[in-house]
Amino acid sequence: MRIIYIDIDTLRSDHLGCAGYHRNTTPNIDAIAGDGVLFRNVYASDVPCLPSRTALSTGMFGIRNGVVNHGGLAADLRPEGRDRNFFGRFNLRSWASVFYLAGWHTASISSFPFRHGATWWNSGFMESMNLMRGFGGERADEVLPGALDWLERRGKADDWFLHVHLWDPHTPYTTPETYGNPFESDPVPAWHTENVRINNWDLAGPHSAQEPWGFTPDEWGDPPPRQPWDAGSMDAVKQIFDGYDVGVRYADDAVGTLLGKLADLGVLDETAVLVSSDHGEAFGELGVYADHQAADEVTCHIPAVLKWPGIEPQVFEGLQYHLDVAATVVDLADLRIPSHWDGKSVAENLHAGSDGGRDHLVLSQGAWSCQRSVRWDDYLYLRTWHDGFHGHWNEEMMFDVVQDPHEQADLFSSMPEVAQKGQELLATWTEQQLARSYSPFDPMEIVLEEGGPFHTRGHLPSYLERLEKTGRSHWAEVLRERHPTEIQ
Repeated sequence: MRIIYIDIDTLRSDHLGCAGYHRNTTPNIDAIAGDGVLFRNVYASDVPCLPSRTALSTGMFGIRNGVVNHGGLAADLRPEGRDRNFFGRFNLRSWASVFYLAGWHTASISSFPFRHGATWWNSGFMESMNLMRGFGGERADEVLPGALDWLERRGKADDWFLHVHLWDPHTPYTTPETYGNPFESDPVPAWHTENVRINNWDLAGPHSAQEPWGFTPDEWGDPPPRQPWDAGSMDAVKQIFDGYDVGVRYADDAVGTLLGKLADLGVLDETAVLVSSDHGEAFGELGVYADHQAADEVTCHIPAVLKWPGIEPQVFEGLQYHLDVAATVVDLADLRIPSHWDGKSVAENLHAGSDGGRDHLVLSQGAWSCQRSVRWDDYLYLRTWHDGFHGHWNEEMMFDVVQDPHEQADLFSSMPEVAQKGQELLATWTEQQLARSYSPFDPMEIVLEEGGPFHTRGHLPSYLERLEKTGRSHWAEVLRERHPTEIQ
Protein backbone atom coordinates (compact mmCIF):
# COMPACT_ATOMS: atom_id res chain seq x y z
CA MET A 1 0.00 0.00 0.00
CA ARG A 2 1.13 3.55 -0.77
CA ILE A 3 -0.36 6.91 0.20
CA ILE A 4 0.44 10.36 -1.14
CA TYR A 5 -1.12 13.33 0.65
CA ILE A 6 -1.03 16.44 -1.53
CA ASP A 7 -1.56 19.32 0.85
CA ILE A 8 -2.50 22.48 -1.08
CA ASP A 9 -2.36 25.48 1.21
CA THR A 10 -5.31 27.89 1.38
CA LEU A 11 -7.50 25.93 -1.04
CA ARG A 12 -11.14 27.05 -0.90
CA SER A 13 -13.65 24.24 -1.19
CA ASP A 14 -15.87 26.05 -3.70
CA HIS A 15 -13.10 27.00 -6.15
CA LEU A 16 -12.75 23.47 -7.51
CA GLY A 17 -14.43 22.29 -10.68
CA CYS A 18 -15.77 19.20 -8.90
CA ALA A 19 -17.50 21.56 -6.45
CA GLY A 20 -19.27 23.35 -9.31
CA TYR A 21 -16.93 26.31 -9.79
CA HIS A 22 -17.43 28.07 -13.11
CA ARG A 23 -13.70 28.26 -13.88
CA ASN A 24 -11.58 25.30 -14.96
CA THR A 25 -9.22 25.60 -11.99
CA THR A 26 -8.69 21.95 -11.04
CA PRO A 27 -8.92 19.41 -13.89
CA ASN A 28 -6.48 17.00 -12.23
CA ILE A 29 -8.14 17.16 -8.81
CA ASP A 30 -11.51 16.80 -10.52
CA ALA A 31 -10.30 13.59 -12.15
CA ILE A 32 -9.28 12.20 -8.75
CA ALA A 33 -12.71 13.10 -7.38
CA GLY A 34 -14.37 11.37 -10.31
CA ASP A 35 -12.47 8.16 -9.59
CA GLY A 36 -12.66 8.40 -5.81
CA VAL A 37 -14.47 9.99 -2.90
CA LEU A 38 -15.50 13.63 -2.97
CA PHE A 39 -16.06 14.79 0.62
CA ARG A 40 -18.36 17.79 0.27
CA ASN A 41 -18.49 19.02 3.84
CA VAL A 42 -15.05 18.83 5.44
CA TYR A 43 -14.08 21.66 7.79
CA ALA A 44 -10.78 22.45 9.47
CA SER A 45 -11.40 22.34 13.21
CA ASP A 46 -8.86 25.11 13.86
CA VAL A 47 -7.60 27.78 11.50
CA PRO A 48 -5.45 29.12 10.01
CA CYS A 49 -2.17 27.39 9.08
CA LEU A 50 -0.45 26.49 12.37
CA PRO A 51 -3.55 25.53 14.36
CA SER A 52 -4.95 23.54 11.45
CA ARG A 53 -1.92 21.37 10.80
CA THR A 54 -1.24 20.97 14.50
CA ALA A 55 -4.75 19.58 14.93
CA LEU A 56 -4.19 17.30 11.94
CA SER A 57 -0.84 16.08 13.24
CA THR A 58 -1.94 15.50 16.84
CA GLY A 59 -5.42 14.26 15.99
CA MET A 60 -6.77 16.71 18.56
CA PHE A 61 -8.74 19.95 18.59
CA GLY A 62 -6.76 23.10 19.38
CA ILE A 63 -8.63 23.56 22.65
CA ARG A 64 -6.99 20.28 23.75
CA ASN A 65 -3.53 20.44 22.14
CA GLY A 66 -3.19 24.13 23.04
CA VAL A 67 -2.41 25.59 19.59
CA VAL A 68 -4.92 28.18 18.38
CA ASN A 69 -2.66 31.16 17.55
CA HIS A 70 0.37 32.04 15.41
CA GLY A 71 2.41 33.46 18.29
CA GLY A 72 2.54 33.55 22.08
CA LEU A 73 1.84 30.65 24.44
CA ALA A 74 -1.04 29.38 22.33
CA ALA A 75 1.26 28.79 19.36
CA ASP A 76 3.03 25.90 21.13
CA LEU A 77 1.75 22.52 22.21
CA ARG A 78 0.64 22.62 25.80
CA PRO A 79 2.68 20.50 28.23
CA GLU A 80 1.26 17.03 28.86
CA GLY A 81 2.07 17.38 32.56
CA ARG A 82 3.17 14.80 35.09
CA ASP A 83 1.56 11.95 33.12
CA ARG A 84 3.78 12.52 30.07
CA ASN A 85 5.46 9.24 29.19
CA PHE A 86 8.99 8.72 27.87
CA PHE A 87 8.14 9.54 24.26
CA GLY A 88 5.24 11.92 24.80
CA ARG A 89 1.75 11.32 23.48
CA PHE A 90 1.88 14.11 20.91
CA ASN A 91 5.06 12.65 19.48
CA LEU A 92 4.31 8.94 19.59
CA ARG A 93 0.74 9.11 18.34
CA SER A 94 0.92 11.76 15.65
CA TRP A 95 -0.71 11.05 12.29
CA ALA A 96 2.65 10.20 10.70
CA SER A 97 3.77 8.17 13.74
CA VAL A 98 0.85 5.79 13.31
CA PHE A 99 2.27 4.80 9.93
CA TYR A 100 5.88 4.86 11.10
CA LEU A 101 5.20 2.53 14.04
CA ALA A 102 3.40 0.16 11.67
CA GLY A 103 6.58 -0.18 9.61
CA TRP A 104 5.76 2.27 6.83
CA HIS A 105 8.33 4.61 5.31
CA THR A 106 7.14 8.15 6.04
CA ALA A 107 8.28 11.40 4.43
CA SER A 108 7.21 15.04 4.32
CA ILE A 109 8.31 17.68 1.81
CA SER A 110 7.26 20.98 3.36
CA SER A 111 8.62 24.27 4.68
CA PHE A 112 5.70 24.51 7.12
CA PRO A 113 7.60 23.33 10.26
CA PHE A 114 10.35 25.87 9.58
CA ARG A 115 7.94 28.72 8.76
CA HIS A 116 5.87 28.25 11.92
CA GLY A 117 8.41 26.78 14.34
CA ALA A 118 6.22 23.66 14.41
CA THR A 119 8.78 20.92 14.94
CA TRP A 120 6.02 18.58 16.10
CA TRP A 121 4.80 18.26 12.51
CA ASN A 122 7.95 16.22 11.84
CA SER A 123 7.10 13.65 14.54
CA GLY A 124 6.78 10.29 12.85
CA PHE A 125 8.30 11.35 9.55
CA MET A 126 11.49 9.41 8.82
CA GLU A 127 12.35 12.07 6.24
CA SER A 128 11.39 15.70 6.84
CA MET A 129 12.59 17.70 3.89
CA ASN A 130 12.61 21.46 3.57
CA LEU A 131 14.31 21.55 0.20
CA MET A 132 13.11 25.08 -0.56
CA ARG A 133 14.11 28.52 0.70
CA GLY A 134 10.76 30.26 0.54
CA PHE A 135 9.52 29.97 4.14
CA GLY A 136 6.17 29.10 2.57
CA GLY A 137 6.61 31.49 -0.34
CA GLU A 138 7.94 28.85 -2.72
CA ARG A 139 6.04 27.91 -5.85
CA ALA A 140 5.12 24.43 -7.04
CA ASP A 141 7.99 24.41 -9.52
CA GLU A 142 10.35 24.74 -6.54
CA VAL A 143 8.66 21.91 -4.61
CA LEU A 144 8.26 19.39 -7.43
CA PRO A 145 11.93 18.52 -8.03
CA GLY A 146 12.32 17.11 -4.52
CA ALA A 147 9.02 15.27 -4.68
CA LEU A 148 9.76 13.74 -8.07
CA ASP A 149 13.23 12.71 -6.95
CA TRP A 150 11.75 11.01 -3.87
CA LEU A 151 9.21 9.14 -5.97
CA GLU A 152 11.91 8.08 -8.40
CA ARG A 153 13.91 6.60 -5.53
CA ARG A 154 11.13 5.09 -3.43
CA GLY A 155 7.90 5.17 -5.44
CA LYS A 156 7.91 1.49 -6.41
CA ALA A 157 8.46 0.27 -2.85
CA ASP A 158 5.54 -0.84 -0.68
CA ASP A 159 4.08 0.81 2.42
CA TRP A 160 5.03 4.45 2.18
CA PHE A 161 3.26 7.67 3.20
CA LEU A 162 4.41 10.84 1.43
CA HIS A 163 3.24 14.36 2.30
CA VAL A 164 3.83 17.01 -0.41
CA HIS A 165 2.99 20.60 0.50
CA LEU A 166 2.12 23.16 -2.21
CA TRP A 167 1.67 26.83 -1.27
CA ASP A 168 0.59 28.43 -4.54
CA PRO A 169 -2.94 29.66 -3.61
CA HIS A 170 -1.64 31.29 -0.41
CA THR A 171 -1.34 35.05 -0.49
CA PRO A 172 0.78 36.65 -1.97
CA TYR A 173 -0.22 35.32 -5.37
CA THR A 174 3.13 34.84 -7.09
CA THR A 175 2.54 32.38 -9.92
CA PRO A 176 5.17 33.20 -12.59
CA GLU A 177 4.01 35.87 -15.02
CA THR A 178 5.09 33.61 -17.86
CA TYR A 179 2.29 31.22 -16.87
CA GLY A 180 -0.22 33.77 -18.09
CA ASN A 181 -3.82 34.00 -16.96
CA PRO A 182 -6.03 31.09 -18.03
CA PHE A 183 -9.04 32.98 -16.62
CA GLU A 184 -8.55 36.31 -18.34
CA SER A 185 -11.86 35.94 -20.18
CA ASP A 186 -13.77 34.43 -17.25
CA PRO A 187 -15.96 36.67 -15.08
CA VAL A 188 -15.68 36.79 -11.30
CA PRO A 189 -18.14 34.63 -9.36
CA ALA A 190 -21.66 35.98 -9.83
CA TRP A 191 -22.22 36.60 -6.12
CA HIS A 192 -19.56 39.33 -5.94
CA THR A 193 -21.42 42.20 -7.54
CA GLU A 194 -20.57 45.87 -7.67
CA ASN A 195 -22.97 46.38 -4.77
CA VAL A 196 -20.96 43.91 -2.67
CA ARG A 197 -17.77 45.80 -3.54
CA ILE A 198 -19.30 49.17 -2.66
CA ASN A 199 -20.61 47.87 0.67
CA ASN A 200 -17.22 46.37 1.50
CA TRP A 201 -15.32 49.51 0.51
CA ASP A 202 -16.48 51.37 3.62
CA LEU A 203 -15.54 48.57 6.04
CA ALA A 204 -12.50 48.36 8.32
CA GLY A 205 -9.99 45.65 9.08
CA PRO A 206 -6.76 44.18 7.77
CA HIS A 207 -7.17 42.74 4.27
CA SER A 208 -10.32 44.80 3.77
CA ALA A 209 -11.28 46.34 0.43
CA GLN A 210 -9.11 49.45 0.93
CA GLU A 211 -6.08 47.48 2.12
CA PRO A 212 -6.23 43.89 0.81
CA TRP A 213 -2.47 43.52 1.40
CA GLY A 214 -2.52 43.90 5.20
CA PHE A 215 -3.13 46.94 7.42
CA THR A 216 -2.02 49.22 4.57
CA PRO A 217 -1.91 48.58 0.82
CA ASP A 218 1.90 48.50 0.95
CA GLU A 219 2.47 46.89 4.35
CA TRP A 220 4.73 44.27 2.73
CA GLY A 221 5.99 46.50 -0.05
CA ASP A 222 4.35 46.94 -3.42
CA PRO A 223 1.74 44.26 -4.11
CA PRO A 224 2.93 41.54 -6.50
CA PRO A 225 1.81 41.87 -10.12
CA ARG A 226 -1.16 39.56 -9.67
CA GLN A 227 -2.62 41.58 -6.77
CA PRO A 228 -4.01 45.14 -6.90
CA TRP A 229 -3.40 47.95 -4.44
CA ASP A 230 -7.04 47.86 -3.37
CA ALA A 231 -10.50 46.69 -4.43
CA GLY A 232 -11.38 50.10 -5.81
CA SER A 233 -13.10 48.74 -8.92
CA MET A 234 -14.54 45.52 -10.27
CA ASP A 235 -11.43 45.21 -12.45
CA ALA A 236 -9.37 45.18 -9.26
CA VAL A 237 -11.70 42.61 -7.70
CA LYS A 238 -11.23 40.45 -10.79
CA GLN A 239 -7.47 40.77 -10.42
CA ILE A 240 -7.74 39.40 -6.87
CA PHE A 241 -9.88 36.46 -7.94
CA ASP A 242 -7.65 35.79 -10.95
CA GLY A 243 -4.47 35.89 -8.87
CA TYR A 244 -5.83 33.28 -6.50
CA ASP A 245 -7.41 31.05 -9.13
CA VAL A 246 -4.25 31.05 -11.24
CA GLY A 247 -2.39 29.86 -8.13
CA VAL A 248 -4.94 27.08 -7.71
CA ARG A 249 -4.51 26.03 -11.35
CA TYR A 250 -0.72 26.14 -11.00
CA ALA A 251 -0.94 23.83 -7.97
CA ASP A 252 -3.35 21.57 -9.86
CA ASP A 253 -0.80 21.27 -12.66
CA ALA A 254 1.67 20.04 -10.03
CA VAL A 255 -0.90 17.46 -8.90
CA GLY A 256 -1.04 16.25 -12.48
CA THR A 257 2.75 16.02 -12.60
CA LEU A 258 2.85 13.93 -9.42
CA LEU A 259 0.12 11.62 -10.68
CA GLY A 260 1.96 11.31 -13.99
CA LYS A 261 5.11 10.24 -12.16
CA LEU A 262 3.18 7.57 -10.25
CA ALA A 263 1.73 6.35 -13.56
CA ASP A 264 5.19 6.23 -15.15
CA LEU A 265 6.37 4.10 -12.22
CA GLY A 266 3.44 1.76 -12.76
CA VAL A 267 2.02 2.26 -9.24
CA LEU A 268 -0.74 4.87 -9.69
CA ASP A 269 -3.60 2.36 -9.52
CA GLU A 270 -2.15 0.89 -6.31
CA THR A 271 -1.58 4.25 -4.61
CA ALA A 272 -4.08 6.08 -2.44
CA VAL A 273 -4.23 9.79 -3.28
CA LEU A 274 -5.56 12.39 -0.85
CA VAL A 275 -5.82 16.06 -1.83
CA SER A 276 -6.91 18.54 0.83
CA SER A 277 -5.93 21.80 2.53
CA ASP A 278 -5.43 23.53 5.86
CA HIS A 279 -7.97 26.36 5.39
CA GLY A 280 -9.75 28.42 2.75
CA GLU A 281 -9.60 32.07 1.71
CA ALA A 282 -12.05 34.99 1.79
CA PHE A 283 -12.83 37.17 -1.22
CA GLY A 284 -15.15 39.75 0.26
CA GLU A 285 -16.96 37.53 2.75
CA LEU A 286 -17.25 39.38 6.08
CA GLY A 287 -15.33 42.19 4.36
CA VAL A 288 -12.05 40.24 4.08
CA TYR A 289 -10.06 39.89 0.85
CA ALA A 290 -7.23 37.50 0.03
CA ASP A 291 -6.80 36.18 3.55
CA HIS A 292 -8.19 33.83 6.20
CA GLN A 293 -9.20 35.75 9.33
CA ALA A 294 -12.41 34.24 10.70
CA ALA A 295 -13.86 30.94 11.89
CA ASP A 296 -16.41 31.23 9.11
CA GLU A 297 -17.64 29.16 6.19
CA VAL A 298 -15.12 30.20 3.56
CA THR A 299 -12.12 29.98 5.89
CA CYS A 300 -12.91 26.65 7.56
CA HIS A 301 -14.66 24.75 4.75
CA ILE A 302 -11.91 22.91 2.88
CA PRO A 303 -11.86 20.44 -0.01
CA ALA A 304 -11.00 16.78 0.41
CA VAL A 305 -10.86 14.19 -2.35
CA LEU A 306 -9.60 10.66 -1.78
CA LYS A 307 -8.91 7.93 -4.30
CA TRP A 308 -8.42 4.64 -2.49
CA PRO A 309 -7.90 1.26 -4.18
CA GLY A 310 -11.03 -0.83 -3.71
CA ILE A 311 -13.31 2.06 -2.68
CA GLU A 312 -16.00 2.85 -5.24
CA PRO A 313 -16.36 6.43 -6.50
CA GLN A 314 -18.90 8.34 -4.43
CA VAL A 315 -19.89 11.70 -3.01
CA PHE A 316 -19.90 11.89 0.80
CA GLU A 317 -22.19 14.64 2.07
CA GLY A 318 -21.80 14.27 5.86
CA LEU A 319 -20.27 16.95 8.07
CA GLN A 320 -16.66 16.14 8.97
CA TYR A 321 -13.58 17.66 10.50
CA HIS A 322 -10.28 17.34 8.67
CA LEU A 323 -9.31 15.20 11.67
CA ASP A 324 -11.99 12.73 10.57
CA VAL A 325 -10.39 12.42 7.14
CA ALA A 326 -7.04 11.64 8.81
CA ALA A 327 -8.67 9.00 11.01
CA THR A 328 -10.42 7.53 7.97
CA VAL A 329 -7.11 7.20 6.11
CA VAL A 330 -5.60 5.37 9.10
CA ASP A 331 -8.62 3.08 9.31
CA LEU A 332 -8.62 2.30 5.58
CA ALA A 333 -4.95 1.32 5.92
CA ASP A 334 -6.02 -1.22 8.59
CA LEU A 335 -4.09 0.58 11.33
CA ARG A 336 -5.30 1.48 14.81
CA ILE A 337 -6.63 4.97 15.46
CA PRO A 338 -5.13 6.33 18.73
CA SER A 339 -7.74 6.37 21.46
CA HIS A 340 -7.15 10.02 22.43
CA TRP A 341 -7.73 11.36 18.91
CA ASP A 342 -10.76 13.54 18.27
CA GLY A 343 -11.04 12.32 14.68
CA LYS A 344 -13.67 9.70 13.81
CA SER A 345 -13.35 7.35 10.84
CA VAL A 346 -16.04 6.95 8.19
CA ALA A 347 -14.23 4.03 6.53
CA GLU A 348 -17.19 1.71 7.10
CA ASN A 349 -19.48 4.17 5.36
CA LEU A 350 -17.12 4.41 2.40
CA HIS A 351 -16.92 0.63 2.05
CA ALA A 352 -20.70 0.39 2.19
CA GLY A 353 -21.35 3.44 0.04
CA SER A 354 -23.52 4.92 2.79
CA ASP A 355 -23.64 8.41 4.25
CA GLY A 356 -22.48 9.35 7.73
CA GLY A 357 -20.70 12.17 9.49
CA ARG A 358 -21.42 14.38 12.50
CA ASP A 359 -24.46 16.27 13.71
CA HIS A 360 -22.46 19.46 14.21
CA LEU A 361 -18.94 20.87 14.19
CA VAL A 362 -17.20 23.50 16.32
CA LEU A 363 -14.54 25.57 14.57
CA SER A 364 -11.90 27.92 15.96
CA GLN A 365 -9.79 30.92 14.86
CA GLY A 366 -7.23 32.56 17.14
CA ALA A 367 -4.51 34.06 14.92
CA TRP A 368 -6.32 36.97 13.21
CA SER A 369 -9.39 37.15 15.43
CA CYS A 370 -10.71 35.23 18.42
CA GLN A 371 -13.76 33.32 17.27
CA ARG A 372 -15.51 30.00 17.56
CA SER A 373 -18.32 28.90 15.34
CA VAL A 374 -20.82 26.06 15.21
CA ARG A 375 -21.77 24.46 11.91
CA TRP A 376 -24.96 22.38 11.91
CA ASP A 377 -27.94 21.77 9.59
CA ASP A 378 -27.92 24.77 7.22
CA TYR A 379 -26.38 27.18 9.69
CA LEU A 380 -23.15 28.62 10.99
CA TYR A 381 -23.22 30.50 14.31
CA LEU A 382 -20.23 32.75 15.06
CA ARG A 383 -19.16 33.93 18.52
CA THR A 384 -16.49 36.65 18.51
CA TRP A 385 -14.32 37.66 21.48
CA HIS A 386 -11.83 39.74 19.45
CA ASP A 387 -12.94 41.16 16.12
CA GLY A 388 -9.46 41.45 14.56
CA PHE A 389 -10.30 45.17 14.05
CA HIS A 390 -13.23 44.37 11.75
CA GLY A 391 -15.56 46.81 13.45
CA HIS A 392 -18.65 45.57 11.60
CA TRP A 393 -18.34 42.07 13.08
CA ASN A 394 -20.93 41.69 15.81
CA GLU A 395 -20.24 39.69 18.95
CA GLU A 396 -22.68 37.08 17.69
CA MET A 397 -23.61 36.39 14.06
CA MET A 398 -25.39 33.60 12.22
CA PHE A 399 -25.69 32.68 8.56
CA ASP A 400 -27.60 30.18 6.47
CA VAL A 401 -24.51 28.93 4.66
CA VAL A 402 -26.48 26.63 2.37
CA GLN A 403 -28.58 29.43 0.89
CA ASP A 404 -26.04 32.17 1.65
CA PRO A 405 -22.54 30.60 1.51
CA HIS A 406 -20.91 34.02 1.10
CA GLU A 407 -22.34 35.28 4.40
CA GLN A 408 -24.16 38.36 3.14
CA ALA A 409 -27.18 38.21 5.49
CA ASP A 410 -26.69 37.99 9.27
CA LEU A 411 -29.68 36.10 10.69
CA PHE A 412 -28.74 36.23 14.38
CA SER A 413 -31.37 38.78 15.39
CA SER A 414 -34.12 37.53 13.11
CA MET A 415 -33.89 33.83 14.07
CA PRO A 416 -33.28 33.83 17.84
CA GLU A 417 -34.43 30.24 18.44
CA VAL A 418 -32.03 28.86 15.85
CA ALA A 419 -29.22 31.08 17.17
CA GLN A 420 -29.89 29.79 20.68
CA LYS A 421 -29.17 26.25 19.50
CA GLY A 422 -25.78 27.42 18.23
CA GLN A 423 -25.07 29.07 21.56
CA GLU A 424 -25.99 25.93 23.47
CA LEU A 425 -23.95 23.63 21.23
CA LEU A 426 -20.90 25.84 21.64
CA ALA A 427 -21.23 26.05 25.44
CA THR A 428 -21.66 22.28 25.80
CA TRP A 429 -18.75 21.49 23.47
CA THR A 430 -16.41 23.89 25.26
CA GLU A 431 -17.23 22.43 28.66
CA GLN A 432 -16.74 18.87 27.39
CA GLN A 433 -13.43 19.57 25.69
CA LEU A 434 -11.91 21.37 28.67
CA ALA A 435 -12.96 18.48 30.92
CA ARG A 436 -10.92 16.04 28.82
CA SER A 437 -8.00 18.37 28.12
CA TYR A 438 -4.52 18.33 29.69
CA SER A 439 -5.30 21.74 31.17
CA PRO A 440 -8.47 23.39 32.49
CA PHE A 441 -7.47 26.64 30.75
CA ASP A 442 -8.94 27.46 27.36
CA PRO A 443 -6.12 28.52 25.00
CA MET A 444 -8.47 31.11 23.51
CA GLU A 445 -8.53 32.84 26.90
CA ILE A 446 -4.73 32.79 26.89
CA VAL A 447 -4.73 34.59 23.54
CA LEU A 448 -7.04 37.27 24.91
CA GLU A 449 -4.99 37.68 28.09
CA GLU A 450 -1.81 38.14 26.02
CA GLY A 451 -3.36 41.03 24.12
CA GLY A 452 -5.32 39.38 21.34
CA PRO A 453 -4.58 37.45 18.16
CA PHE A 454 -0.95 37.49 17.07
CA HIS A 455 -1.46 39.22 13.73
CA THR A 456 -3.25 42.22 15.26
CA ARG A 457 -0.89 42.96 18.14
CA GLY A 458 0.60 46.45 18.08
CA HIS A 459 -1.21 47.54 14.91
CA LEU A 460 -4.20 49.42 16.27
CA PRO A 461 -2.73 52.92 16.91
CA SER A 462 -1.41 53.34 13.37
CA TYR A 463 -4.47 51.67 11.87
CA LEU A 464 -6.78 54.11 13.62
CA GLU A 465 -4.87 56.94 11.95
CA ARG A 466 -5.29 55.27 8.59
CA LEU A 467 -9.02 54.80 9.10
CA GLU A 468 -9.40 58.50 9.90
CA LYS A 469 -7.38 59.54 6.85
CA THR A 470 -9.43 57.31 4.53
CA GLY A 471 -12.90 58.48 5.53
CA ARG A 472 -13.65 55.67 7.98
CA SER A 473 -13.44 57.56 11.28
CA HIS A 474 -16.74 55.99 12.38
CA TRP A 475 -15.02 52.60 12.48
CA ALA A 476 -12.07 54.13 14.30
CA GLU A 477 -14.47 55.17 17.06
CA VAL A 478 -15.95 51.67 17.24
CA LEU A 479 -12.50 50.12 17.57
CA ARG A 480 -11.39 52.64 20.21
CA GLU A 481 -14.39 51.70 22.30
CA ARG A 482 -13.87 47.95 21.85
CA HIS A 483 -10.09 47.83 22.32
CA PRO A 484 -9.04 50.55 24.79
CA THR A 485 -6.06 48.58 26.12
CA GLU A 486 -4.60 48.10 22.62
CA ILE A 487 -4.32 51.82 21.92
CA GLN A 488 -1.72 52.50 24.62
